[in-house]
This record gives sequence, structure tokens and C-alpha cells, in this order.
Amino acid sequence: MKKLIGMILMAVAIIQVAYAQTLNVQVGNVTYAIPAAQAGDMNYQNGTSLTVMGKTLQVADITRMYVDNSSVTDNMVSVEYSGDEATVTIAGNVARYVDASVEGAHVSLKQSAEVGDETCGEITYSLSGTSTDGEFYMEGAYKATVELRGLTLTNPSGAPLNIQDGKRIELSVKKDTENTLTDALSGSQKGCLVCKGHLELKGKGTLNIYGNTAHGIYAKEYVSLKNCTVNVLSAVKDGVNCNQYFLMESGTLSVGGVADDGVQVSYKDDTDREAEDTGSITITGGTLNIAVTGTATKGLKADGNVDVSGGDITITTSGGGKWDEADQKTKAATCISADGNVNITAGTLLLASTGSGGKGISCDGDLVVGGGDITVNTSGGMYAYVNGNEYTDYTGNTDYLTSDQKSSPKGMKADGNVTINGGTISVTTTGNGGEGIESKAVLTINDGTIVVNSNDDAINSSSHMYIKGGDVTVVATDNDGLDSNGNLYISGGVVRAFGTQSPECGIDANEEGGYSVIFTGGTLLAVGGGNSVPGTSESTQPYVQASMSVTAGTEVTLKSGNTVLATFTVPSNYSSSNQGGGMWTAAAPGGGGGPGGGGFGGGGFGGSSVLVSCAGLTSGSSYTLTSGTASSTVTATLQGNSGGRPW
Repeated sequence: MKKLIGMILMAVAIIQVAYAQTLNVQVGNVTYAIPAAQAGDMNYQNGTSLTVMGKTLQVADITRMYVDNSSVTDNMVSVEYSGDEATVTIAGNVARYVDASVEGAHVSLKQSAEVGDETCGEITYSLSGTSTDGEFYMEGAYKATVELRGLTLTNPSGAPLNIQDGKRIELSVKKDTENTLTDALSGSQKGCLVCKGHLELKGKGTLNIYGNTAHGIYAKEYVSLKNCTVNVLSAVKDGVNCNQYFLMESGTLSVGGVADDGVQVSYKDDTDREAEDTGSITITGGTLNIAVTGTATKGLKADGNVDVSGGDITITTSGGGKWDEADQKTKAATCISADGNVNITAGTLLLASTGSGGKGISCDGDLVVGGGDITVNTSGGMYAYVNGNEYTDYTGNTDYLTSDQKSSPKGMKADGNVTINGGTISVTTTGNGGEGIESKAVLTINDGTIVVNSNDDAINSSSHMYIKGGDVTVVATDNDGLDSNGNLYISGGVVRAFGTQSPECGIDANEEGGYSVIFTGGTLLAVGGGNSVPGTSESTQPYVQASMSVTAGTEVTLKSGNTVLATFTVPSNYSSSNQGGGMWTAAAPGGGGGPGGGGFGGGGFGGSSVLVSCAGLTSGSSYTLTSGTASSTVTATLQGNSGGRPW
């Protein structure tokens, strides 16, 4: 004791003389670094305690005191891991506000409730080094920054980073550093990286996550990412799981080797939600790579909306569908899934789903595309649950199945409206029952370049469909090109629609329900076993129609004398073998039913129904319609018989 008292007195004397030096008071593996300029009076009481800068230490606990020329950064707590040990250095100005304990390489820091703007302000915790049996646990009630400066940390009994602070936590992954976190193979932790509050991932370094018990990254509130690279390399549950919202502004997030969703965002019950508690996923920039393999798992899953206004997004799902006994419905894997709306205004999206019933984009609300470059590919078949049996590629009759009993593969699907205002969209579905773009309500295309190649309907709406602009090319190998279960309005844009053999169509309105196609503008080519034609005076732009052979890669042209009114190139993937024979029908008004006449006209059996509508047509006038080397004289008309189809 006398020796220690002597050390203290000597340190006080030295620090008074060497004003620029630092007094280091070491208690076990925790060092309090006190700059001479800030030390002030040091009170030594009753031979048992020493108080410096408001921090009272028991003399019996002090293992060493020394003075050196090291610099001290205010509000900084440094943790260095080395094997089975860790050392903690606490800046003198925050020493009174941080209680530290170290057992081996397990570090526990408790930040005082007094920390705040009126006291010491935000504290930064800097972590570095390596340990295979370590932990960083921090508890507090005020925002903080945690810096990763080359940290490799494994906790065999829990989470390596466990931040129990309900405020904003900035996790700064420092430039040019690689950091790796691995949690225990079992335990009660909700993730490898756990944060009770708002987790903001920043910096220009790399963070690798291995989640062996639950999620890779778990935050009770929101997660945001900017600049840094985060790789979730494995997780038993979700790659990233959080509440309130997920925001990606820049940087890179890669998720793979997870058993559940890539990124999942939930929100609290409506009665307990805060203003920012939206359950949304927002991506404004950066690079996002997600690959999920679990049954009915999602790449991005939001309880609220998904908004994309930038970034490069690549998502693949390979898991199949499943029957959810609790909900009594089938569920399928989806690249982007929202219980609310999906809004895409910019960015590049590459979405692929290979499992049974898989989807590219699916939402319970509205889907709005205003820009961006979107590519969707699905290759799985239809998932169905029939009489207790599971079918991963169902090819039977679906007429008696409810929507809950089956999950059809789809490129883009919304339970609400689908509105396309711009962008470039390419959708390919090859599996049985695969539809391209579907709205369970109203579908509207105002602009954009849209190419859909599908097995089932290429573009489908449960209510009206409006095409007002844009460039639309659709090819369906086993159903309709455009299928509207309400009216199908075409008032602008360029449309090339290819369906399959009778009774399927290039364009199909629900005539059985009293609806019709209505042409008031635009340039249209429709090819199929049949085509719906206008049955109402609302249609003001005439059309021509004939039965002709159509071949991939050739031109379909409509002329008035030598003047070309419209010309179309047949897509290279169109197969005339899907078309079967055109059905003989009575002529539409204004044309004869024999060879060269209007209506289905032209050759009876042996061709497809070819319909063209464009500006410059006059009802009752004759025109020349050519397909490759074949040609037919056709008569323009405004309105057909009973919707234009004979069945």
C-alpha cells in the first residue's frame, strides 16, 4: 500500500511538472487515460480511494499508474482484442460516465444515463484486434458511435457485438479495414450483430457476418447503410432483420447462405407505432446482391412499402413453394415482396426466381414503375396444394382451385393497380402457368419500353387495362398476349401482342362479361388464334384484320397504296407452331368473308388472326396487309360483331 501511495504522489508531482503528459491509471485490463491539462485536482481519500476528473477508483483495485507522452482523444473508448484477452482504454473526460468490466476477452461497458448534450456528449467506442472467444457488450441510453478498425471477433456463447442502447448507433466500418463477426452455434441472441436501437452502417471498410443461431444483423429499430461493404455470409434466419425501416443509400450489401429472407422489415402494431415506423424498404443507391434458397423465402420482404430510386440490385431465389397450414394458403419465393406498395423510379434490377411458384415482384398494394431498368426471369412451374397433396409443377385443371390453393410463377404482380410510367422492363417466365405482368385491379401503361415473354398471359388485369403510350412487345406461348378482364383501352404507344392458338388471343377483352377492346389511338399489331375487336362506339380508330401466316423475324406491314401506315418486326422468339389454324368466321362489317375480305377473312384455316390498328385508317377503305411474302387485301372497320370473335 505504501508503494502504491508513493506511486500516486509521484504521478501527481510528475503530471504537475510535465503538463503535456498523460497519467494512465490501470485497473486490471482497463486503463483510464487522463491528460495532464484536464486532470485538475486529484483527491486521495482515507488511503482507500482516488478521485480524478470525477472518476473514483479504489486504491486496492489500481494495478499500475504511469505517465507517458501519449495523446488522448476526448470521448473515446478503445478496445483492443488479442487472443483470449482484451484491453480497454477510456479517455479521462468520459471516465466517470463509463463502467467497464473485462473477463478474458469479453468486454462489458455501461454508459451512464447522465451522458447527453449537456454533459460529455456522444461517446465513440473503437474496436480492433482478434479473439475467438470474445464479446463487445454496450449498454446505454444516449446515441453512440462504434468504430470497427480491423476486428475479427467470435463469441462462442452469444453475439460478438451486442449493443443494448435504444438510441442511434453509428457503426463506422473504417476505411481499408476488414472486419469479421461470428456468433455462437446456439443461444438466445437474435443475431450475430445485435442493436437495440437505430443502426446506421457507415464507413468505407468491409464487414463480414456469420450468423449461426438466428439473423445475421438484427436491429430492434431501423437499419441504414451508406458507403461501407457488408457481407452477410450465413444466417440461420434472415440476413438483415429490423423494425421501422431499412434504408440503403450507397455502399454494398451482399446476402447469401441464409435460410430465410435476405432483408426483412417489420413494424409494430398500429396502436404502438411511431411516425418513422413504416415497415418500409428504401433503396436510393449502392449495390445490393441477395441470393436466398429457402422454401417460400423472400429477397426483400417489407411489411410496408418498397421504394427504389437508384442502385444496382441483383436478387435470386431458388426455393420452392409451400402450404402454410396456419394461414391455409400456398406461399412462394419472391425476389421483392411488399405488404404495401412497390414504387420504382430508377436503378437497375436483375431479379430471378427458379423455384416452384416463384415471383420477381409481388405486392399487396399498388405497383408503380416510373423509371429504371428491370429484368425479371422466372423458370419454376406452378405450385399447388390439392386434397392434401403437394405439387411442385402442377399441370392439371386449375378451374376448381381457389387462389389460395395455388401459386403461379409471375414476373411482376400486384393485388392492387399496376401503373407503368416509364423505364425499361423485360420479363420472361418459362414455367407452367407463368404470367408476365399481372394486376388484380387496373393496369395502366403510360410510357416505357416493355418486353414480356411468358408461358401464360403476358400482361393480365383483373379489371380494365389502359395502354396510353410506351413501346410494348408481348409473346405468350400458351395463352393471351394482352388479357383484360375488363375493357382493354389502347389510346397511344406502339403495341405488338402475340398470343397462342384458338381460343387464345393476341389481345383479349372479357366479352363474356360485356367488355370490349377500344381503340382511340396508338399503333397495334395483335397476332393469335383469335383477337378481340371493338364492340362499342367508344372505339374511334379503325382496325383491319385477316387470317395469315406469321413467321419470326419477318415484317408485318400495312399499306395504303404505296404509303406505309405501320410496320412491325415479328419477335425472333415467336413460334408460329403455337398458333394452330385460324377459325373461319363471318365477315366483320365493311368486309367480305371470302379470301381477301375483312374479319378473320383471308384464308379460313391455316393462319393466325392478324389485327392492325393505327392512325390514318378510314372505315370502309381497303388496304394491303403483308406478312413476310404473303399479302391480303383488307377493309378497315370500327366495330366487329359481338366483340369480334365467333365463340
